[in-house]
Amino acid sequence: MKRISGSDDIYREALALHALHRGKLEIRPKVPVRTRADLSKAYTPGVAEVCRRIAKDPRLAYRYTLKANTIAIVTDGSAVLGLGNIGGHAAIPVMEGKAILFKEFAGIDAFPICFESYETDFTDQVKNIAPVFGGINLEDIAAPKCFEVEDALQDIGIPVMHDDQHGTAVVVLAALLNACRVTKRKYEDLTIVVCGAGAAGYSISRLLRCIGYDPSVCTMVREISVCDTQGIIHRGREGLYNNKYKFILSEETNHAGRTGTLADAVKGADVVIGVSAPGIITKEMVRSMNRDPIVFAMANPVPEIWPDAAKEAGATVVGTGRSDFPNQINNVLAFPGIFRGALDARAKRITDEMKIAAAHAIADYVKKPHRNRIMPSILDKGVTRAVAKAVAKAAASSVS
Repeated sequence: MKRISGSDDIYREALALHALHRGKLEIRPKVPVRTRADLSKAYTPGVAEVCRRIAKDPRLAYRYTLKANTIAIVTDGSAVLGLGNIGGHAAIPVMEGKAILFKEFAGIDAFPICFESYETDFTDQVKNIAPVFGGINLEDIAAPKCFEVEDALQDIGIPVMHDDQHGTAVVVLAALLNACRVTKRKYEDLTIVVCGAGAAGYSISRLLRCIGYDPSVCTMVREISVCDTQGIIHRGREGLYNNKYKFILSEETNHAGRTGTLADAVKGADVVIGVSAPGIITKEMVRSMNRDPIVFAMANPVPEIWPDAAKEAGATVVGTGRSDFPNQINNVLAFPGIFRGALDARAKRITDEMKIAAAHAIADYVKKPHRNRIMPSILDKGVTRAVAKAVAKAAASSVS
């Protein structure tokens, strides 16, 4: 299979596209403004009555304004794609791209809100922009700050989700459910290694291990070990007290107390999930895994191991984050439908039930999974509708 390098024509074409259109978003009015009567109703004096009604009952903003169908895509530019801390200005093209995915797949109006620095009270700034939006999608914020910001924004009256965490975890769960069907495994018997302990790795581990989830809606795999750049995270490892979130992982995963490197971790494992760095999973590691190994190598654009190499080493099911290989495990299968369902249900937050319902909806959309098709196409808008329906139903059940 062809391996696309960072110097391919796609980058030149992307630059030309963005320059031609000066970005990818614009705002268009829904109502005409051609006559004095139009102006009087859309703006002054007629708009004053709308304002008075909302002032008496803020919930009417959902009826009379864009709030009911609008998402803020919020970033500080500290962890953009694989580019690192490039700042708010440089993050705009990615957030614009996310906005057009919201519109194209879920009919949601979304707008980039890009902060340039974390030096100010970022959480308070996000709270202060909340009135105009029906939900907030946190994006490309570095760990551990992303966890702290999301936690602090859970009670502002609208759903807030950090997509790099939960969107990734949802699609991984969906992929894993279907990979189990293909390899004839029981989900609850799985031994898993997660390679990467950042935002995605942390949340994948928590979801698959049901850490912090309601056990009545979350099925737990047998065991998970998490590896970072220093190897397997385990109780007693030096430096964990300096990172609250890795300390949580040390307490709630790797119950066997394994130590060592990533190579040590994957021996005898059923699944390895990479959300880390290019090329760090070798053929030898795959060969050391349990029979019919499942490999999700999701680093982008260069995965932890190339699919052909993983299959040559014996992997039965291989998924990546890329669109040029089978089994693309991509957040776009999750976040448009999750927010569509949350907005439709007028949810105040995105619950455990909603995330798990989304994962099952994605998995169930593939009627007959096989080794080269465990995930739906990311271009299939029916997936968004299925996820939105499942999420809205779960939202209604969680408040009833």
